Amino acid sequence: MKKYSEKEILALIKRFKGVPPSEIISWAIQDAERPVVTTNFRPYEAAILQVSVAVAPEIKIVWCDTGYNTPQTYIHAEDLIAQLNLNVQLYTPLQTAAHRDVLFGGIPQVEDKRHIEFTNQVKLEPFMRAMGELKPDVWFTNLRKGQTAFRDSIDILSYSKDGILKVSPFYHWSDEELDTYLLEHQLPNEFKYFDPTKVLSNRECGLHS
Repeated sequence: MKKYSEKEILALIKRFKGVPPSEIISWAIQDAERPVVTTNFRPYEAAILQVSVAVAPEIKIVWCDTGYNTPQTYIHAEDLIAQLNLNVQLYTPLQTAAHRDVLFGGIPQVEDKRHIEFTNQVKLEPFMRAMGELKPDVWFTNLRKGQTAFRDSIDILSYSKDGILKVSPFYHWSDEELDTYLLEHQLPNEFKYFDPTKVLSNRECGLHS
């Protein structure tokens, strides 16, 4: 995959603003050797999953499951996997949630010094293991403007700290626009989602910097 300069990225961002997500994905994937989509099956993730497999049916879907998802999220995930025939690459923590809960006494609060280690175990280590094994050159995400301060600083295209081209084709979409998209494509949504590492909804998860 070509490495784009900052000037080229800015020009491409301007070009792609308002362009349908499928066209953005088609552009990014034409020169990609190892593209992946990351998902946690949180609300509105069905959109990026549907449009990605519509363009590239065999694309690898990386699911880093913390082990603390709600029953509703697991049911939602299984429904989407079946409906879209997703090529899921599942990555989980090396230690079970039950074992960890005994050692930590439950999920540490964000001010607890153990929270950093907890986050590393349930989210960062599985994610880094996935990226290390799959070695993607293009990374599709459903990041959107307004979710966190960090995400407001990126755009449709950006580079991760490891130099992976990160593509967020729904970056400028609102919840209302995504509601319409899901309805038009007969896709389910699920709002009973829990991230044990974030605590606050506008707190960055640590994967996307």
